[in-house]
Amino acid sequence: MTNNKYEELVPGRIFIGGIEAIDDLLQDEKVDVIYDLRAEVKGPLASGISVHTPIVDEAENQDESIKAAVKSVMDAYESGQNVYFHCNTGRGRAGTVAAATLLELNLAQSVEEAEQKATDIRSQIKIRPQFKDALKRIYE
Repeated sequence: MTNNKYEELVPGRIFIGGIEAIDDLLQDEKVDVIYDLRAEVKGPLASGISVHTPIVDEAENQDESIKAAVKSVMDAYESGQNVYFHCNTGRGRAGTVAAATLLELNLAQSVEEAEQKATDIRSQIKIRPQFKDALKRIYE
């Protein structure tokens, strides 16, 4: 999918990218739900199937916000829905949820392996140190 602004984390089922990819995604893929991971959204969500599932910056709520976002993605996936999740650019928050999703699906055994696999799929991913620390607290 090198011409697209999004990638397939799980082929045909779970997609990842930035907010700018939504129009292309909805035109090209069958997606049932979109999770918007941005901490704050100014204005309306990008589509009628978008759900705001923020990953917050403040440390005391960060782990819980990551867990909630990943649970939303996994619940939708396990119920047969096709999922897209995004932040602004598809790098930080989306990368964090991508790594967590790979761990939840047992497609990676450590946070480092999950981050590497997510980056192999979407080269723009750059998980912030605070989010990586949260992933380690959750999964290791």
